[in-house]
Amino acid sequence: MASVTSLSDSVQQHLASALAASLPEAAGADPLLRRSDRADYQANGILALAKKAKANPRELAAQVVSHVVTGDVIEDVEVSGPGFLNITVTDRAITENLAARAADPEGRLGVPRAERPGTTVIDYAQPNVAKEMHVGHLRSAVIGDSVVQLLEFTGESVVRRHHIGDWGTQFGMLIQYLDEHPHELDHKDAQVSGEEAMSNLDRLYKAARKLFDSDEEFKTRARRRVVDLQAGDPHTLAMWQKFVDESKIYFFSVFEKLDMEIRDPDIVGESGYNDMLAETCRLLEESGVAVRSEGALCVFFDDVKGPDGKPVPLIVQKSDGGYGYAATDLSAIRDRVFNLKANTLLYVVDARQSLHFKMVFETARRAGWLNDDVKAVQLAFGTVLGKDGKPFKTREGETVKLVDLLDEAVERASAVVREKAQDLSEEEIAERGAQVGVGAVKYADLSTSANRDYKFDLDQMVSLNGDTSVYLQYAYARIQSILRKAGEARPQAHPELALQEAERALGLHIDAFAETVAEAAAEYAPHKLAAYLYQLASLYTSFYDKCPVLKAETPEQVGNRLFLCDVTARTLHQGMALLGIRTPERL
Repeated sequence: MASVTSLSDSVQQHLASALAASLPEAAGADPLLRRSDRADYQANGILALAKKAKANPRELAAQVVSHVVTGDVIEDVEVSGPGFLNITVTDRAITENLAARAADPEGRLGVPRAERPGTTVIDYAQPNVAKEMHVGHLRSAVIGDSVVQLLEFTGESVVRRHHIGDWGTQFGMLIQYLDEHPHELDHKDAQVSGEEAMSNLDRLYKAARKLFDSDEEFKTRARRRVVDLQAGDPHTLAMWQKFVDESKIYFFSVFEKLDMEIRDPDIVGESGYNDMLAETCRLLEESGVAVRSEGALCVFFDDVKGPDGKPVPLIVQKSDGGYGYAATDLSAIRDRVFNLKANTLLYVVDARQSLHFKMVFETARRAGWLNDDVKAVQLAFGTVLGKDGKPFKTREGETVKLVDLLDEAVERASAVVREKAQDLSEEEIAERGAQVGVGAVKYADLSTSANRDYKFDLDQMVSLNGDTSVYLQYAYARIQSILRKAGEARPQAHPELALQEAERALGLHIDAFAETVAEAAAEYAPHKLAAYLYQLASLYTSFYDKCPVLKAETPEQVGNRLFLCDVTARTLHQGMALLGIRTPERL
């Protein structure tokens, strides 16, 4: 289906025609339309146009008003202040527009798909093999997953990449230890849980590290094993694969808890680019982008200097011949641009790595791998803070495990659900508790602009009041309850009916859904969608308080208000899904 023309677009078209009729040289000019608390919309563009045409802005505004066609869409236009236009739309236009959105056979509520979609490779959710995921891994996973949903929904072709840490010197130590203690990773049960898998790895890592630090001969053997790994020794690679497989069992269990889909083919770790490293270095050196400095292959930048004023280079290859993160990241860019045919490379990575990525992207540009047609963007995110405003730690000062944090959120949410539950079984309370708890954690993250730090406060997150996912989920569940109680009455749009102020405010806000989704996708900004949904739930609460639904005055008004309830619920459901959050039918 073709996308539904929004009310703001319809008003904009009417104003553009009136502007062109009043001032022919203004044809195609933007009337600068926006929502207003003084009317439905306000247009501010006449001030700049009048200045350009050396005309009186109020007089020009009055002329434009005389050319505006009122009736179907626009009910009234008046000049305000120095030359603003205050515009009120008809009740009929609001209801008809919502009815068109509701009638979308694909259930997209009239949200258009991109006409010329590109291909975006998004790098997010990057845990490390043989290490537990902690609160620092939360943001990349949650923000990345929502951006994937937004891009796919708006028609972009998306390739997911999870660049896991699965290579490097620590694996020599782990492999050597496992080789000498072969039964350390044996499982008593055929089916092992993710947390058990990680507990085994964690125990193994601590034992290997202890031996590495205390036994010089073991240390030598472990370092030799790193060389074997890098050289592709079959036995060493098989041992390494065991660690990767074991870690994946754990990763999948954590992502399942987060209610996120992570697919095995999308996991391409540092090791996935090993075969490209030598060629990446050769291409950079031959083109003069990288130069040898004290034996290392480096890229220098005029604007990157250390405290001593000396240039700080990006080291692509170390003086001992080893490769660092830069070589892997640059090889990944080559793969994503030339093999995956990406137009956009998006990295959802901690803001503290911004300098590294700035240097990597600039190096790729100099090499010609990035250009005007292919861009790389770091979606940098801030830190998760505790209630004290400091980086979130346990009381013992340890990093908080992601699994522990999610378990506690589900526990708190289950208590809230149990308190409210009227007719839910224990099984249903557990299911809703998981949906509410995980939703609360995700929403707290996504409702904050990614580049800002935010405080992790579970009490606030699972509150029914304020800007929380629980408030949104509760609004959705309340609508479902009304629809269940409606009996014979059915949601049905009645454009002939006059609307009360709370109905108008709700309808005009629902109309902005498509525009908000497009903006959130284009700017990789899930927080804009979260803010929209919170306002939607707030406007629905106001409508619910002021406009009786099932006890409305006439059957037509009952049907129309049920229709408003239904289209609100569908918008909430779709919007929350784009944030990766469930909307239970009952709470």
